[in-house]
Amino acid sequence: MRVIPTEIPDAVIIEPRIFHDERGFFVETSRAEWFRDLGITHDWVQDNHSRSRRGVLRGLHFQTHPGQAKLIRCARGRILDVIVDLRRGSPRFGHAVAVELNDETARILYVPIGLAHGFVVLSDVADVVYRCSAYFDPTTEAGIAWNDPDVAAPWPDMDLTVSERDRAAPRLAEIADRLPFDYTSRGDDPR
Repeated sequence: MRVIPTEIPDAVIIEPRIFHDERGFFVETSRAEWFRDLGITHDWVQDNHSRSRRGVLRGLHFQTHPGQAKLIRCARGRILDVIVDLRRGSPRFGHAVAVELNDETARILYVPIGLAHGFVVLSDVADVVYRCSAYFDPTTEAGIAWNDPDVAAPWPDMDLTVSERDRAAPRLAEIADRLPFDYTSRGDDPR
């Protein structure tokens, strides 16, 4: 396993070792010791799986209370995953980072509490699987505009399919003073 830092503090890419042979491949996508060694000690309480077609953009979403850390992996196809730091006091507040996730590298993106997350499908179809540190709660679900010019997320130049809900999401500047996230040396996640 290799760990690749991102430009956003505490968000990392985990690149597991893949074993290939004439039958195909084998990869471990989760080991408690990996996360423990990285200081990630969440109890993962919910696993999700979405399937989307080329050009579908989902995001940028987050949960407010108690927040929700995620481990994201593209099990089929290719996506461009985008995260945005929403933690007051973070040196990267409002900054977006894009990471390609695909079924060939099996990379896993760790998204700490206090970041918005979204992705766009680059392949004909993509299956995205992710583990969450808190249960989904529609009363704490929130988002920011996927195309907020102040965030300047580096979405690809392609035809996009965006839900009505995501098209109506507010800009970060409209909600920044109400965000419950504060940056600390290891993020704001409860460890």
